[in-house]
Amino acid sequence: PAFVPEFAFLAKPGSMSQDKGDVGAPGLQLRKADIWQVVRFLAVGVLNTAFGYVIFAAGVLAGLPSGIALAIAMVIGVIFNFFTLGRLVFDSRDHTRLPRFVGVYALTYVVNLMLLGLWEGAGVGPLLAQLACLPVTVSLTFVLMRFLVFR
Repeated sequence: PAFVPEFAFLAKPGSMSQDKGDVGAPGLQLRKADIWQVVRFLAVGVLNTAFGYVIFAAGVLAGLPSGIALAIAMVIGVIFNFFTLGRLVFDSRDHTRLPRFVGVYALTYVVNLMLLGLWEGAGVGPLLAQLACLPVTVSLTFVLMRFLVFR
């Protein structure tokens, strides 16, 4: 069947009970569980990002080109992140989700590499350029994980 994400904030007015912890104006409702999932994603994301950034920085400081350092950080990070995101954010221990998880990271890597190239092309050093890429890659990762991997 075709994948259709369920967006709680697009629910019809009155279709979500305020008794279940829903917040927001009619037609724009968020469940508290959704909000806490985003909070957990951000908290675990800080850990995962720090882990990946340390690997990336170590590679750059060891003399690797930034694209190679990024690839190494992504490969090592995918394994670490699969367990932290799956268990701590999406309450999943289902290893069959790994191929979709890897697919999301492959797409994220390509987007990250393009952004990194743009920043470096503008004269920004690789360490600062990678920090500048994080808002886009973090947002993209959450949306794809939520609606494609851990739905």
